[in-house]
Amino acid sequence: MSIIDQAGTFTFGDRTVKRLGYGAMQLAGPGVFGPPKDQDAALAVLRSAVESGVNHIDTSDFYGPHVTNRLIREALAPYSDDLVIVTKIGARRGEDGSWLPAFSREALTQAVHDNLCNLGLDVLDVVNLRIMFDAHGPAEGSIEAPLTVVADLQRQGLVRHIGLSNVTATQVSEGRRICRIVCVQNHYNLAHRADDALIDALGRDGIAYVPFFPLGGFSPLQSSTLSTVARRLDATPMQVALAWLLRRAPNILLIPGTSSVAHLQENLAAAGCRLPDDVVEELDGVASGGSHQS
Repeated sequence: MSIIDQAGTFTFGDRTVKRLGYGAMQLAGPGVFGPPKDQDAALAVLRSAVESGVNHIDTSDFYGPHVTNRLIREALAPYSDDLVIVTKIGARRGEDGSWLPAFSREALTQAVHDNLCNLGLDVLDVVNLRIMFDAHGPAEGSIEAPLTVVADLQRQGLVRHIGLSNVTATQVSEGRRICRIVCVQNHYNLAHRADDALIDALGRDGIAYVPFFPLGGFSPLQSSTLSTVARRLDATPMQVALAWLLRRAPNILLIPGTSSVAHLQENLAAAGCRLPDDVVEELDGVASGGSHQS
């Protein structure tokens, strides 16, 4: 049994994954643009993740673009039957590395085919539609038009399951009226807890929540609280932050990213980090105002 088995599992769609997975975004070059600084090191991280028991990898063809998916294919194909690769569509990269919306039927269809081609797959396990109404975070607006395109691609057999990324609770509700939503991927961590109510609502309906930026947005004071707790538990701040997320709700799936094998192993060890109740209470105070913090 690997250490990440201690974090448990969660089923989304018809696939069961371990709750501690891996996000491939950092394998691309600086700014998630261009090739990695060290291709062999990037391949080693992917292989080490799977050898350590990871069976949930998060990626997108707009990472690079095309870089991380080709690395995944080179490192891991032919894929083991239990490996679930989750990808994202809805954006494209400008020549300067900028992130641009790509919501048209043509752009979304091309993105699915690009993901299939670069990953070497006949069907994508899970495709998250990333909403890009505002570059800085979720913003209201109907997602019916782009999501209907993804649902059409699902009916064609190119996509097994559909998720949403960078969305509001209203958009999740709208999306669930259009097709089955198996996961939501939003910005959430110990200090950024705007989605507290959404996480609990999704959990009641068996829908996975996958936070990105698990350490993002900390001020020095907040990270010093985290560091103090980490020292007391003989763990790293990142391990404590990940352990807090695992404890926060059973439907939370983690995809911490790194381009270093040593850092990968450190992240995965968070599955064995046990937080006493008093420590959880102390960490909950990091986001002063709790669920009202945004």
